Amino acid sequence: MTIRIKRIYDAVADDDGRRVLVDRLWPRGVTKDHARLDARLKDVAPSPALRSWWSHDAERLDEFAVRYRAELDGEPATVRAVAELRELAAAGPTTLLYGARDPHVNHARILAEYLERPASPA
Repeated sequence: MTIRIKRIYDAVADDDGRRVLVDRLWPRGVTKDHARLDARLKDVAPSPALRSWWSHDAERLDEFAVRYRAELDGEPATVRAVAELRELAAAGPTTLLYGARDPHVNHARILAEYLERPASPA
């Protein structure tokens, strides 16, 4: 499984594979034509409450990661969206697209790491 992350504002590349937007909100200033998405899975994004609590604060990143993984494991809509994302990624290279400015302090990085570990048995 090849999973990459990339800002949606970056240029589309031939090696992106499937392009999946994993933000709950549509990124400002991006048209659907520019995005060239294969899928949009907003249910894999952090809940609005968690996103608001975190506010992309680097000092809260570790605690955010713990809480976010718990959401990925426990919220029914999120679990379904994660399963769909795993299927997409298993079929070939997949790029998770996000809108955050920082390539290290964003949920897509945590999601990619989460997807790379084996799925829990249902």
